[in-house]
Amino acid sequence: MPTCNRRFSRTSSAGFTLLEIMLVLVLLSVSAVAVIATFPNHQQDVIKQHSLRLFQRLQLLNEEAVLGGKDFGLYIDETKRTYTLLELKADGWQLIDIDRLPAETSLPVGISLSLTLGGEAWLQDDRLFEPGSLFDEDMFADVEKREKALKPPQVLILASGEITPATVTFEAQDTTENTHSWVVLIQENSQIRVLDEEAFRDEER
Repeated sequence: MPTCNRRFSRTSSAGFTLLEIMLVLVLLSVSAVAVIATFPNHQQDVIKQHSLRLFQRLQLLNEEAVLGGKDFGLYIDETKRTYTLLELKADGWQLIDIDRLPAETSLPVGISLSLTLGGEAWLQDDRLFEPGSLFDEDMFADVEKREKALKPPQVLILASGEITPATVTFEAQDTTENTHSWVVLIQENSQIRVLDEEAFRDEER
C-alpha cells in the first residue's frame, strides 16, 4: 500500500491544473493591455522629440544667419517624410555644412510631415526679391544643371532676421487610429514656437 500511494502522488502532481492555466492566461492578457495602452504615449513622445529637434535647428540657423550674414532655407518633402537644411551660396542652394547639424533628416515609418506656408504679405515684400540675391535666374538657367540641383527651400531664413511664416506638422497614429500631432510654428514676427495639438488649436482660435 505505501508503494501505491507514492505512485499516485507522483502522477497527480504532474502538469498544471486548469485553474493555473487560466491564471497564466489572465496575467498575459493584462500585460498585453498594459503594453498597448502605453503605445500612444510613446508615439507622442517620438513626434514631440522630432518637432523639438527641428525647432532647435531652426533656432540655430536663425542665429547663424543673423550673426554670419548668411541665408539659409528649409525644404520639406512630405512624400518622402524628409526635411533638408540648405545654405545659399554663389552657385545656388547647397546642403548646409555646420558641425553637429545634419543637412538631411528622414522620419521613421509611421510619422508623417506636412508644411503649410503663410504670410502672403511677407512673400510680396520686394526687399526679399532683389535681382542677384535669393532668386537669381542665372542660378537655374541651364536645364541640365537645374535637374541636378537641389530643390529650393520653401522656408527662407534670412540674414536680415526674417523667416518665412509657416507651420510644420508632425503626425502619428496610435493603435486605435487616433492621430496625435506636434507643430513647429513660425510666426509673422519670425518667432519660432513648438506646440502640441491642443495648444495649437487654441492658438488658431
